[in-house]
Amino acid sequence: MRSAGKRIGISQPALTKLIRELERELSTTLLVRSTTGVKPTTQGLVLYERALAAERELAQAVDQIRQLDGRMTGSITIGAVPLAVMLLVPETLRTFGRAFPEVQLRVSEELYIAQLIRLRKGEVDIALGPLPADLPLGEFIVEPLMPIAMVVVVRRGNSLARARDLAELGQAPWVYTGMTPESGYARTLYERNGLPPPPAGALVNSTLGLLSIVASGNFVGLLPRQIAEHPLAARFLDIVQVSEGPLMLELVALVRPETNLKPSVRQFLAHLHRAVHHLGAGFPAG
Repeated sequence: MRSAGKRIGISQPALTKLIRELERELSTTLLVRSTTGVKPTTQGLVLYERALAAERELAQAVDQIRQLDGRMTGSITIGAVPLAVMLLVPETLRTFGRAFPEVQLRVSEELYIAQLIRLRKGEVDIALGPLPADLPLGEFIVEPLMPIAMVVVVRRGNSLARARDLAELGQAPWVYTGMTPESGYARTLYERNGLPPPPAGALVNSTLGLLSIVASGNFVGLLPRQIAEHPLAARFLDIVQVSEGPLMLELVALVRPETNLKPSVRQFLAHLHRAVHHLGAGFPAG
């Protein structure tokens, strides 16, 4: 447990007694004890997850109360896709950190699917990524930030770079990013243009993994133009100029729709918009 941000110690006998009292009160078994150790039951895992969520909510409440009293302390956890980490996060951290030096910032780079899971659990305060097409209306507060042009890329020198349209790449192995091929951006690009999705030659959960596979093999992938044209990536990749153009997405900030967001979260969102303006209004769409 936590009290005012400090962890309270508890002895092993006291913890064992507490668990047994909980088991009696709930009329269930929370832990299975054997000669090889102790394992939680399904009921025990439910209680553990709920306890973690309650602890996170309590910590959020403590931060919010202190900030409403004018003490800008505590922490913010941000989950961000690589493009946001590369373009927006550094400038945001610079200006926000200068204005609120006592607020600790934690940044985790991950795909938006993982972000949504963590945002729903309350493990991150802000998620930065493309706006999901199937996001339930009203589930999160959505702050639009900037457009993203996802361009088709292949290994530099690959003959596939001469393709003129998506149909010519329809039988090539594509790298999909996400949990399953059904959620990949390659599928979205083809379906938006009335074409059957290409085969999934590889499935990765990171931009670095996509870069590594495309740059070293005969695969096709999709990357934000800003990353594909970055000097570190452009040495190894060619952008395929297909007639259909790039897959257009929108980079947004997502937060849970609490009635009162922590003041520090509101301030961070304001600094995010400032970073977008700093980079220049009107990002190229193609």
